[in-house]
Amino acid sequence: MARRAVLFDIGGVLFGPGLQHFLGSCERDCALPRNFLRNVLLAGGSDSSYAKAMRGQITLSQLFSEMEEGCRQHASASGIILPSTFSVTRAFEEMAAKGTVNAPLLRAARVLRRNGFKTGVLTNNWVDDSSGRLFTAKLMTLLHRHFDLVIESCRLGVQKPDPEIYVYALAALRAKPQEVIFLDDIGENLKPAREMGMATILVRDTETVLKELEELSGVQACRSEEPLPTACDPSNVTHGYVPIRPGVQLHFVEMGHGPVICLCHGFPESWLSWRYQIPALDDAGFRVIALEMKGYGESTAPLDIEEYSQEQICKVRSCRMNVMWRLGIPQTVLVGHDWGGAVVWNMALFYPERVRAVASLNTPYRPADPTVDIVEKMKTYPTFDYQFYFQEPGIAEAELEKDIGRTLKVLIRSTRQEVGVGLRGGLFSSSRLFPIPAGAESQYLHPIPFSPSGPLNWYRNIRPNWRWALLAKDRKITMPALMVTAGKDVVLHPRMSKGMEEWIPQLRREHMEECGHWTQMERPAALNRILLEWLEGLPPETPLPKFSRL
Repeated sequence: MARRAVLFDIGGVLFGPGLQHFLGSCERDCALPRNFLRNVLLAGGSDSSYAKAMRGQITLSQLFSEMEEGCRQHASASGIILPSTFSVTRAFEEMAAKGTVNAPLLRAARVLRRNGFKTGVLTNNWVDDSSGRLFTAKLMTLLHRHFDLVIESCRLGVQKPDPEIYVYALAALRAKPQEVIFLDDIGENLKPAREMGMATILVRDTETVLKELEELSGVQACRSEEPLPTACDPSNVTHGYVPIRPGVQLHFVEMGHGPVICLCHGFPESWLSWRYQIPALDDAGFRVIALEMKGYGESTAPLDIEEYSQEQICKVRSCRMNVMWRLGIPQTVLVGHDWGGAVVWNMALFYPERVRAVASLNTPYRPADPTVDIVEKMKTYPTFDYQFYFQEPGIAEAELEKDIGRTLKVLIRSTRQEVGVGLRGGLFSSSRLFPIPAGAESQYLHPIPFSPSGPLNWYRNIRPNWRWALLAKDRKITMPALMVTAGKDVVLHPRMSKGMEEWIPQLRREHMEECGHWTQMERPAALNRILLEWLEGLPPETPLPKFSRL
């Protein structure tokens, strides 16, 4: 019978080291006999404080109290003097502070899930009402996002190795024992599962576990070069709408808590183009706000072309930053792609007080040059021909609206010959603009409401955008900045970013050679690593000034 489901334990498997490691560390630091804390924790067998906590009969803070008392009694009976600084909670606090998620195993779980396996977490866990409960909440949120189901003993009133919890897990998976693989770091917990017919893996070191998992599942879980990160589900994010003025609103989604990152998409996309970045940034401790730019999706598309000039898009009280203003967010990290990249550079120039740091994917920054005619200059770049095709209202719309589905496919994917969209003399002529690898269409295409007039109007403000940019031609972008270039982007080619350091002193560069225009969808795992490394290196947020209440 083919295996089609995998269950993972948390402590010592998906997260480690496990509790036993930190209990041992506490014993050594306090000069206590080996297994002193473990013996107190498990004293009483099925009636021990630990067992009661695992069944949800007492909370974690109650477990601490009972363990403290048990340690005092055990120490007194054994002639052991406890240090004055001794505290049971220390081991649990150190586990939260020093433990880490097993990234290779979590990655393997994602690969299995994408290969049709059901994945679940089966863990002995407590009801955490301690001062460190935010750690538990964050960890469980992460696991719920990455697994089909999460089963905690404290919610069921039964713990491993009681066979009843395995029966429950099988029913939740809708699987037979012979179809399930179970990973745990305690042999006693594996025995009942194995006797039922499950394949079991005793977790000791990650490399061995991955090899065993591959053999049992038939999926190359550990050798996947760059598995797709987990994408957010539109139904599991918070949707919001901010009025700009009567009859005009912006749609956004948000996820997470922490320092704010605002994501700005480009043409012809939506907030969903960031679907692989939103969960990763949330997992890293950020509050992520992904905008649906003016004219796209559920955001309003005003008729006036001037509404889509960069000056209007960037105005703090009229458009993009209106979302931040309405949400009471004074400053944010901005990340943009394509047209969104132009927006974030302009925000850094014209509203620097609102920008903590700025990052652009593919779109470079260059100051406006007053000595050249911007339209004539653009005409010298054949790859920009499509922008001139977009200029006359109604012409491109008519062609785009004939078949919206086909339009999006042509705009955001290539053919098997990696042919994208070309706009010299007609929208669907062949060229190598914005290629996407054949066979990977499901990564790039997503269901979005798309009406072309609003998105096309972004292109119809070439001269107004240039005139506005001239006001800042002598300014520098002074905050930390990131420029990510893509070697296969034939329109926004990396060479266009040459010399940016002259205007952006704190610029950091990253480059992905095997990547085209759709960076956040083509190479999401690599981009996530780049963004997170850059974000982790930013200076700490400046504490907000406290104003007296008026």
